[in-house]
This record gives sequence, structure tokens and C-alpha cells, in this order.
Amino acid sequence: MSERAQIQLLSDGRRLHLQDGPIDIVLEAFGPRHEVESAYRAAARRFVTVLDELCGELPGLRQAPAEGTQPLGRIAQRMFTAVLPYASQTFITPMAAVAGAVAEEILETMTAAAILQRAYVNDGGDIAIHLATGQRFVVGMVDLPHRPSLFGSAVLDGSQPVRGIATSGWRGRSFSLGIADAVTVLADRAALADAGATIIANAVDLPGHPQVLRVPARDLVPDSDLGDRLVTQAVGELTVQEIEVALNSGEQMCQTLLAQGLIRAAALHLQGRTRIVGNSVCLQPFHDPTQERSLIHA
Repeated sequence: MSERAQIQLLSDGRRLHLQDGPIDIVLEAFGPRHEVESAYRAAARRFVTVLDELCGELPGLRQAPAEGTQPLGRIAQRMFTAVLPYASQTFITPMAAVAGAVAEEILETMTAAAILQRAYVNDGGDIAIHLATGQRFVVGMVDLPHRPSLFGSAVLDGSQPVRGIATSGWRGRSFSLGIADAVTVLADRAALADAGATIIANAVDLPGHPQVLRVPARDLVPDSDLGDRLVTQAVGELTVQEIEVALNSGEQMCQTLLAQGLIRAAALHLQGRTRIVGNSVCLQPFHDPTQERSLIHA
């Protein structure tokens, strides 16, 4: 059991912050006070075991998944299952779904311990969601993690199958092979959304473009699961036509994943332009610049 984990209520007295190594979670539950307290205790107990559990299987999780093999841990199994549909078509490792899978596991622990109206577990922008009938969340979509700038919103309610939302892009905390500022994906589970966002963000691209700086992932993080694959580090100003070409490529990938039932909707954002694919009722871009400065609340 980890002695490194930091667990504390935030200053608002409502949200719980869980941090251990690279895992940084903010979660919140809604319901009777005693149920919320039970959910938070359960989340804390499970959280302190997560990082050590994942590290125990890390070498295998950094390799492309293969049919007939299965990791041992529950979170690792969620990661493996989320990326397996893509493994025959492109290079991907279970690490592409780690944040979503961790969020899923913590949320499942909470809902098993308490009766909640709604709850979310936000692991660095990859979010697992619980919604009872008649409940909903409104989630803001951002493209600048270090200086959040809202480019749209996702409206989720209990009547929909969506229980996971994830964002990927070259500006995020993980590496991307593409040039999207942000790709936000809605899916039935957070790990599926995490994997799908990675795949779509990689597809929003202009291969060989001189305005795009790419370096081998290994040069930035020696033990990266991406090895010598080139990851995007900077994107210069693009023409409107170039932006549309890159977004078109990402949209084609979205349509494929929608047809396979791997995602429910996606929002692709690149240099001020947003493309919505799938359920446009759930995802809405901001067209009014003043609206981008407002806050979106759960």
C-alpha cells in the first residue's frame, strides 16, 4: 500500500483530491451526506493501492496488446480491453487508456459503496461519470491545459449511455502523433473515451508539414511506450485550408469509430476551429467569443 498518496478535501469542502506520483484526481459525489462520505472513504482506500498495482505490470502495459494475453490487475484489464480494438490497425499500448481506466475503477468503487445521485472522477481531464435517472452534468471542453480556454461544452444526462469523456491533443500532458489542440470524445466508459481520443487526435494531422515540430518520444521520456515514434512538440500557424484538411482526416477516423460503436461523439479543435462529429445534442461548440470566458459548472 502506498505511503506516498496525498488525499484531502479541497477548500470548497465538496471535492476530494487524490494524488500519487503521476496520478492526479479530483472527484465529487452528490447525494445524502452519509452516502457521499461512504463513497469518499471507499475511493481513498482503493486509491492508495492503484499506483503500485499498475507499476507491477508496467513492462507489459508499455507493449502493444496481443490476442490471448491478459494483464492481471483490474485497472490493467480495463486498459487492455479499451485499446485492443485498435491494435490490429495501428500501434497503441494499454497506456493510452490508463487515466480513463483509473477514473473508472475509482468511480466503480464509490458507487459500490454508496447510493449516489451523480458523481464524477476526473483524472487529469479523463472523466468517469455516474448519473442516476433524471440527473445530468455540463462539462466544459478546454484546449490549453496550462491556461484553460473553453471551446465548447458537453451535456450529459442519465438517459444517455455516455459515462466517459476524455481529451487528447499535442498540448496535453501525454504525447500525441497528431496536431489537434484538443480532441474530446464521449463514450460509454472512460477508458474507451481515453483510447478513442488518442486515436482520433493522432489522425488530426498534416504529415511532413514544415510548420510542425516533431521529436522522438524517447528523446523526451527515455522509457516512453512510444519509443522512437515522432511526437508533436509545436505547431506553427496554419492556413484555413490546412486546418480543414487536418480536421477532415480526424473526422474520417471519428466516423470509423462511431460505426464500430467505440465512441458516441467527438469534438475536434485546431487553431480556433471546431468540428463536431456524432451526437451534436451532447456536444456544442462556442461561437460567441465572450461565451468562452464563462465557466461551465457540473
